[in-house]
Amino acid sequence: MVRILRGLAHKYFSDEEAVILSLILVAGTVFIIWFGAMLAPAIASLIVAFILQGLVTKLNKLGIPEIVAIIGVFVVFLGVLVGFLFGLLPLVWTQVTNLAGEAPRIIREMQSYLELLPDQYPQLISAEAVNTVYQQVSTEVGQLTQWLVSFSLSSIPDLVALLIYMVLVPILVFFFLKDKEVLLGSIARMLPPQRPLMLKIWHEVNLQCANYVRGKAVEILIVGGATYIAFKLLGMPYAALLSLLVGLSVVIPYIGAAVVTIPVAMIGLFAFGWGTHFIWVMVVYGVIQALDGNVLVPILFSEVNNLHPVAIIVAVLFFGGIWGLWGVFFAIPLATLLKAVFAAWPVKDMSPSPTDELA
Repeated sequence: MVRILRGLAHKYFSDEEAVILSLILVAGTVFIIWFGAMLAPAIASLIVAFILQGLVTKLNKLGIPEIVAIIGVFVVFLGVLVGFLFGLLPLVWTQVTNLAGEAPRIIREMQSYLELLPDQYPQLISAEAVNTVYQQVSTEVGQLTQWLVSFSLSSIPDLVALLIYMVLVPILVFFFLKDKEVLLGSIARMLPPQRPLMLKIWHEVNLQCANYVRGKAVEILIVGGATYIAFKLLGMPYAALLSLLVGLSVVIPYIGAAVVTIPVAMIGLFAFGWGTHFIWVMVVYGVIQALDGNVLVPILFSEVNNLHPVAIIVAVLFFGGIWGLWGVFFAIPLATLLKAVFAAWPVKDMSPSPTDELA
């Protein structure tokens, strides 16, 4: 056993820089686990600055001075943030509360649908099973309504913290963009002067994660916006809420689209009934999903090494189990980061040389 461990250490940690990098990764992970909640505004600001830096770089390549590009991108970011806070967020919250208020009517309509199933399919569905499903759904909807009421009553301290975050995050984003070289230089002075492995991994991670995160931000805006316009034209109720869910669903490939299809279909069915209008809603929704998967994703992520679907599902389960909703949200970037690290990690060739074979 000791010989096996020694061989693994010699194969993967024979490079001194690899040992230092592994210690940095472990220390960074522990630091985020222990202090992630406390430093959430700084971490969120760093991610936003990371996304915006790509636009700043493109403007620099067009000949625009860096400070002008940073100010322009920052102003656009503030405009989007203000639009989200005072435009989309109140609209979504209003639709959520309206949906909670209509929950009893939706439950009654669902009960009428369910009561017809035992008569239509007596061999497959029994009346007892329908009653069990109805009671479970009624309980879940009641708990959700109670949570919305309690949340609205007990969220004043959270709103104060949110206001503080809304001030801190833009300030931190601006300084992360403006003083990027200074901050990176301060970190570089704490690392070994010769670091080819770290530079290789940094370039790989910067290429993969930057393209992925920025591409996902654009994909969320395009898919969510297209869904909102389509649902409004079709007269779909709760269009803002559903479009937000559809936009965020692209963060989790395969799983997100499958999960969000359920509320879209249920609200469409309760709003229009089983008819031509409902079919048109689902067809348009399916076209948006098809264009996203077959046109938009290949364009946005042409430079990103795609992860295998099994790796995506495992990453969502693993990081979601560790960090909850935030882990699910950042599961794919974290998996991409690990893939880039493993791809660039130095591995010593342990195969015997011809001289060793002769000996």
